[in-house]
Amino acid sequence: MMNEDRLEQPFELSGKKVWVAGHRGMVGSAIVRRLQREACDVILAGRQDVDLREQASVREWMGETKPDVVFLAAAKVGGILANDTRPGEFLHDNLAIQTNVIHTAHDIGVQKLLFLGSTCIYPRMAPQPMPEDCLLTGPLEPTNEWYAIAKIAGLKMCQAYRKQYGADFISAMPTNLYGPGDNYSPQGSHVLPAMIGKMHKAKMDAAPTVPIWGTGTPRREFLHVDDLADALVYLMQNYSGPTALNVGVGEDVSIAELAQMVADVVGWNGSFDYDTSKPDGTPRKLVDVSRLSALGWRAQIDLRAGLERTYRDYLAAIESGDIRLG
Repeated sequence: MMNEDRLEQPFELSGKKVWVAGHRGMVGSAIVRRLQREACDVILAGRQDVDLREQASVREWMGETKPDVVFLAAAKVGGILANDTRPGEFLHDNLAIQTNVIHTAHDIGVQKLLFLGSTCIYPRMAPQPMPEDCLLTGPLEPTNEWYAIAKIAGLKMCQAYRKQYGADFISAMPTNLYGPGDNYSPQGSHVLPAMIGKMHKAKMDAAPTVPIWGTGTPRREFLHVDDLADALVYLMQNYSGPTALNVGVGEDVSIAELAQMVADVVGWNGSFDYDTSKPDGTPRKLVDVSRLSALGWRAQIDLRAGLERTYRDYLAAIESGDIRLG
């Protein structure tokens, strides 16, 4: 299974100029941490250096810097509320970022590029676990379709440039992520960091209940961002093919089970108030990781252990002033 796309000799990162686009984000910063174990020259660029939404800015910066390898982790991201209320931003900004970087990477002769997609690209009622070939076989989840459509365009662009130009551009589709550097904003966060923030505040305030969006019945899979970074470096070194590979753990939990696990880790002993007027999103989202497993990679960080690490990181961020409690 997909063994024909496994490289006979690993693609060497040693000695290469590796640009991590989006290095300040949760995924990008994890990739930077992981690359410290490789003998490569990591290139970073902030918004003051290059505006990835502007084609001229990207062409100028990449033309001068000339990276050999690109991890394209830059994107506008957010939870259900952000996606549902700012569809124009999510569609435009993500289309612009990925189009500019992928096309310019081809123009200047980047040796290899990895585009980071998302499993929200799959149909709302996709088979579970979701295989890579169920892409574009049904309607998307309405609450994040704008982001999903942009990501589908990005992976198709990588496939198109591979087909027409022979560009070694690959894509990976991570499941729900968590870990250091996550967004804990009540208005823009995903489900897990939102729970950590709510339950920590409830613990500090001795609050008896915490509100949870939806019914608690949807099932989700959660991958620690350091596991993802390790998988992306592994794919960069060992994979070359048109299929956008799923990256996950192959196991899921219900939102209700997750809420209880977070409460246990945080040390809060109240009850949950499920707001059924709020959307659940996709009923279940579990990825089929058999292709990635066949290539030789598996996740290493257990969810409970990963949550404990994440809560320690959250407390450290509060202590340092990086997170302010409202």
